[in-house]
Amino acid sequence: MERNDSLRRDVAAIREQAPLVHNITNFVVMNNTANALLSLGASPVMAHAEDEVADMVRLSKALVVNVGTLSPEWVRGMERAMCAARAAGVPIVYDPVGAGATQYRNGVNKRLLITAPPTIIRGNGSEIMALAAGFELGSAARTKGVDSTAASDAAVEAASALSEKLKAVVVVSGGTDYIVSGNEVLENHRGTPMMTRVTGMGCTASAICGAFAAVNGDPADAALNAMTLMGMCGERALANSNGPGSFQVAFLDALYGFGE
Repeated sequence: MERNDSLRRDVAAIREQAPLVHNITNFVVMNNTANALLSLGASPVMAHAEDEVADMVRLSKALVVNVGTLSPEWVRGMERAMCAARAAGVPIVYDPVGAGATQYRNGVNKRLLITAPPTIIRGNGSEIMALAAGFELGSAARTKGVDSTAASDAAVEAASALSEKLKAVVVVSGGTDYIVSGNEVLENHRGTPMMTRVTGMGCTASAICGAFAAVNGDPADAALNAMTLMGMCGERALANSNGPGSFQVAFLDALYGFGE
């Protein structure tokens, strides 16, 4: 199937089914990711309380876990939600924001990934290399807060090793997006550097991966479609904006108007 045909099929399914996508995400991006999912046609819910996450997962079609702003209470909620998703067969998208920055963050990532391996992991080059290094699968790149210091192509080998270890699809975001499933590597070349000037675009990509995973049972195909859509909408938004502020609004409009 041609990529555009697969992408349009998945977008049509999202708009028809309005899948509930459960997000345990960070304070910075909650509004951004909720609006992106709504613009695409999915139904977002943001629930992180330890006492309700398992019940919410069982109502959902996908779980997105984002470790951007951690606390011990949230980590327990993430762990419970991920275990419930695994038990219920709900796809999990994991976003290791800032992996490699601190020992605490590295420990949380390893704990969660071992406890309930996700369906899709999406991060920048430094984050993916840090995750792989945590499992002694390669050398970690330096990270600058939540920003990558490694190009996406530098992390493909680490992504492949991590994919084999966890039996997950690994998405490395960057100038070129690499979607890695074991030894298979797919690429997305759509997008614009302006996306790096708006906070939360990577987190939004993870949420969009969740929407696609909710309707497409092939995680690699779902992830490639999600990243292709992100890039296409980013290009359209750039053509209809004057800077980061208007770009953010134009990006939501592009998601909403995709296919018109």
